[in-house]
Amino acid sequence: MKKIEHIGIAVKNLPDAVEIYSKLFNQVPYKKEIVESESVATSFFQIGENKIELLEATNPTSAIAKFIENKGEGIHHIAFDVDDIVKEMERLKKEGFTLLNEQPKKGADNKLVCFVHPKSANGVLIELCQEIK
Repeated sequence: MKKIEHIGIAVKNLPDAVEIYSKLFNQVPYKKEIVESESVATSFFQIGENKIELLEATNPTSAIAKFIENKGEGIHHIAFDVDDIVKEMERLKKEGFTLLNEQPKKGADNKLVCFVHPKSANGVLIELCQEIK
């Protein structure tokens, strides 16, 4: 893993959250995107070398909707940038981590992604991200 790629924050209302975080960061998001496979609408802010992703459920049965129902709004995941997502997934499986998907899938912001189950990482949902080239 090279660096923290972004921190994902689950929100109930994306436009309201974008307004709040735009004021907080004194800038507007650089990207808004719907990720159909995850049933989320996202907005990304670039803060120096770091990114913040706001996520709103587009479906009441999505993972984000369930997260907010159970835990409320807040930090949902920490994403790490990797050079070779397949190799990193294989390494983590050998180390005993439980992955939530067997193959990388297309995520937001032009990334291939894979999630590590929070029970494998002290309650933190970890996302692996590799830039699609």
